[in-house]
Amino acid sequence: MEYDFARYLAAKETVEDRALNGHVRAALARALLPGPLDVLEVGAGGGAMIARLSGREVAGGRYTVVDAAPANAIAIRRRFPAALPVELEVVTADVYAFAAQERGRRQWDLLVAHAFLDLVDAPRLLPELFALLRPGGYFYFPVNFDGLTALQPVIDPPFDDEVIAVYHRTMDERRHDGRPTGGSRAGRELLTQIPAAGGEIIAAGASDWVVWPRGGAYPADEAYFLHHMLQFFESSLTGRPELDAARLRAWLARRRAQIDTGELILIVHQLDVFGRVPG
Repeated sequence: MEYDFARYLAAKETVEDRALNGHVRAALARALLPGPLDVLEVGAGGGAMIARLSGREVAGGRYTVVDAAPANAIAIRRRFPAALPVELEVVTADVYAFAAQERGRRQWDLLVAHAFLDLVDAPRLLPELFALLRPGGYFYFPVNFDGLTALQPVIDPPFDDEVIAVYHRTMDERRHDGRPTGGSRAGRELLTQIPAAGGEIIAAGASDWVVWPRGGAYPADEAYFLHHMLQFFESSLTGRPELDAARLRAWLARRRAQIDTGELILIVHQLDVFGRVPG
């Protein structure tokens, strides 16, 4: 199978439409004043949150998206060529460099980081991002991985547990441009990192991915989403000395077959957080 990250981002939109925490999003909607807002989204990926927020919680004003991948910027411009209820500004830049460049120059009303803060050095980055908010400005951080991945049905109970444990360990060991990233418990750690960086949490709740077959098939493009998730497992775990290589290959083959026969169930635990910086 050919794996395409842009297709993966699009395929997981239906998964996250179900997953996003309604309590947290309702708190966001109650807090935002009507009228034009300046919104900054970092790590915008394929633009899913632009589609979700613009015209509902956010109407009017400017929506600035920042992503380091030129392909994501191109995809966002193609997806939203016109007719948005906000003025869209797309910036291709490293988020650390962008925050340093814009500090003291521009300020935003709302900061969005969707499925992003578990991929960066949050204790270092959060104070820089909060400095870009106006006094009293808000932040919305949905989908932060938090320590649980489950695949059902079980096929090899001891080895299933080993695979998940090593997969999570790769998150804890991960570095990006020499910096640590959020690790396998990034979601819960945000609950202490945000106050330490000067933010106040207003609402938090689970946003778990739950993907399951209906009548032996998956909705939308969620079968591809599952295949791509297994590709993450394969790329992360191949060559790990803790796992027997032949046993891992057989495990991946059986899991892929479960997708093709409409049997595999995936559960991933994540957290959404909404809050503000002091006025």
